[in-house]
Amino acid sequence: MPMHYVYLFFAVLAETIGTTALQASQQFTRLGPSAVVVVAYALSFYLLGITLKYMPVGIVYAIWSGLGIVLIALIGLFVFGQRLDPAAILGLALIVAGIVVIQLFSAVTPH
Repeated sequence: MPMHYVYLFFAVLAETIGTTALQASQQFTRLGPSAVVVVAYALSFYLLGITLKYMPVGIVYAIWSGLGIVLIALIGLFVFGQRLDPAAILGLALIVAGIVVIQLFSAVTPH
């Protein structure tokens, strides 16, 4: 696997951790989770910057935000008990399908 995909994977992971901590920070009233938000987002943006040396910004952002949305929805479901209705599940499936199409068929993505 090319290193830029590893950087992108860890950028998504850091963003997901940061967003989960954002929920846990209770609007930045809890110091620990608030610090995790800042560090995780800083790391995520740093890794995104590295990824942008190898891939176009539109593709990187689509993958980063799309995977982040899906992961956060799953964390919301399993950790915070936030339910998803059928329309939300369909929308998330379409996001994943879009990422797959970009990866498999786009000429602008290095394979």
